[in-house]
Amino acid sequence: MCSHQVESQQSEVAKVPVVYSPDYKLSLFGLEKLHPFDIGKYDKIYEALENDGMLDAKRIHKPEKLDGAQLGLVHTEAYLDSLRDPRMVARYMEAPAIKMVPRMLLESKVVDPFILCSGGTLLAARLALKEGVAVNLGGGYHHAKPNSGEGFCIIADVPIAIRQLQLEGKIKKALIIDTDIHQGNGTIRCLWQDESTFCFSMHEAGIYPLPKEKGDLDVELRAGIKDQEYLEILQSHLAKLIQSSKPDIVFHVAGCDALLGDPLANGAMSVKGVRSRDQMIVEACRKHQVPYVMTLSGGYSKDAWRAQYLSVKAIMQKWM
Repeated sequence: MCSHQVESQQSEVAKVPVVYSPDYKLSLFGLEKLHPFDIGKYDKIYEALENDGMLDAKRIHKPEKLDGAQLGLVHTEAYLDSLRDPRMVARYMEAPAIKMVPRMLLESKVVDPFILCSGGTLLAARLALKEGVAVNLGGGYHHAKPNSGEGFCIIADVPIAIRQLQLEGKIKKALIIDTDIHQGNGTIRCLWQDESTFCFSMHEAGIYPLPKEKGDLDVELRAGIKDQEYLEILQSHLAKLIQSSKPDIVFHVAGCDALLGDPLANGAMSVKGVRSRDQMIVEACRKHQVPYVMTLSGGYSKDAWRAQYLSVKAIMQKWM
């Protein structure tokens, strides 16, 4: 076990750090209403946690943007250059309205929030190595690839965080547990045939992305899956997954688009089921003394923000 893991487990009462900035929010001049993603989701979760008295100066951490060298650990120079073109960004984000954003505002209003939020994933990982558990109220852009973006994802935040921590010698191996209902095809491509990482995904068969990439362990779910079945499948894999991959850190891509009523998938999980899912993963990581990082990823139903707010709150209360 790495020394930082031993240090992180010495206090079970360590407060769970939360990484957030109001600058995570994209500004599309009202055009965001044309896309199913709730751009205000991060703010809603933060405000609800704040109203509950869950946040204080010791818990909340503000990230910095990733720099060019960090972005280049995963993305090609040509791809990063293409993020200056509204037409290309509109294509990557599958949001045609972005074509109308003036080029001079594209970076500050659209691209920079992704880079800042990706910096939040790296910061959350650093905090998890110290405290055992940390949450980024954003991130999980698991469709972004080294040379392209798609599915409202343009920066591969989790692979970049892994590469940066490996570069610094903070970790050797990382496990990605992706429970977004859409396979994290971009994460798989970024970490393709890399023995220092393990990509585990539970996703619905027959929906985007098609065709699927081949991760290290893919579990395809039926349409209409409900809480009990989902949680039983997850439970059957978790312990063996952590024991066999022997990670120094776990990144959880905790999308909540398996919720009943999500317009981009066919799951039938409840808010309580999503909360139980996330608790199960955190508890497995704590049991095996592996630092845990949560990123929020997708979720497009009216209950998406509330489900993730209640999940984060439960994690914070569990490890007060």
